Amino acid sequence: MRKLFIAAFMFVSIFGTKVMADIKMGIILGFTGPIESLTPAMAASAELAFKEASDSGSLLGGKKIEPVRADSTCVDSAAATAAAEGLISGGVAAIMGADCSGVTGAIATNVAVPNGVVMISPSATSPGLTTLDDKGYFFRTAPSDARGGQILADITKDRKVKSVAITYTNNDYGKGLADVYKAAVEAHGIKVTTVTAHEDGKADYSSEVATLASAGGDAVAVIGYLDQGGKGIIQASLDSGAFDRFILSDGMIGQSLVDAFGKDLSKSFGSLPGSTGKGAGIFADVAKAGGVEASGPYTGESYDAAALIVLAMQAGNSADRASIAKNVMDVANAPGTKIYPGELKKGLDLLAKGKKINYEGATGVTFTDVGEAEGSFLEQEVKGGKFKTKKQR
Repeated sequence: MRKLFIAAFMFVSIFGTKVMADIKMGIILGFTGPIESLTPAMAASAELAFKEASDSGSLLGGKKIEPVRADSTCVDSAAATAAAEGLISGGVAAIMGADCSGVTGAIATNVAVPNGVVMISPSATSPGLTTLDDKGYFFRTAPSDARGGQILADITKDRKVKSVAITYTNNDYGKGLADVYKAAVEAHGIKVTTVTAHEDGKADYSSEVATLASAGGDAVAVIGYLDQGGKGIIQASLDSGAFDRFILSDGMIGQSLVDAFGKDLSKSFGSLPGSTGKGAGIFADVAKAGGVEASGPYTGESYDAAALIVLAMQAGNSADRASIAKNVMDVANAPGTKIYPGELKKGLDLLAKGKKINYEGATGVTFTDVGEAEGSFLEQEVKGGKFKTKKQR
């Protein structure tokens, strides 16, 4: 009996040690809501990086990461902050996310920063987040819409659009990007016929489209979300014949939109953050090998956000929250050995030896002094039933 007791005690002790060795890591994205078709691949990409670090045997002497998912909803700040509070009370070391700008700002301001928890968002692009009082705890691997709006305006000019109506989802992301885009297209000499907001979650958008149609324009710029209001605007435009050319913001680009409208999007175009550089090609191969669909928006940025967290832990030789915050910038930028997707073990081993690394990742990561990606953009168009990249901007 005594031997059985000792054996049972040893099993519990060993099992308990393994559990205690796991580092919990939060992933908060809109698994429900207006971008729910995009977030599964984003989460899987982040989890791919966490698994790669765990499987390497090199993370903090062999520690493992336990990802914990939570739903930001993308649009409900109260629900998002409650979800984030759950992650933090559960002991996560850091958070990969959130996604949409409004909920990201709410989580950072009300939950993450007060608790000293690093957040690295792969997709929050509002210019307002640049000046967030984050005390060094908020980063983003996606570039600001301050540049994204200019890029979309440049593409609009190059596509010879002479006049445009603009509709935007009525939140921080939509309003911020619409303001930048309007100013930029007007600077190109393009006439803006109207700028109107739309609310997500409605069953019918015919009245909004009627307003846009009465103002006129060669095209309508839809700055919104592909699974809710933005999709509704396109549907009502096609049903009424008001518009057949759509200029799409990054939140509108995803396979579900093409699946819904097919050839009706053949005249349309848009842009989203991304790269055609060395890291992007490597990531595509790494993701495919890991069973992850990497072609969608913000998948590379999600992998990079997760990778930066684990590399920052290694750089400080600690999963302590403050140590992670202190070291993110050091691993993200030069000087140091360049690290690409699939090379996290290499990066972890170099850091363990006290060497410097420069994480390039899937998206050519370089952070500004406030911790956001300088970034590049991909001009998108619909060809052969899919969004295709025409070129990098």
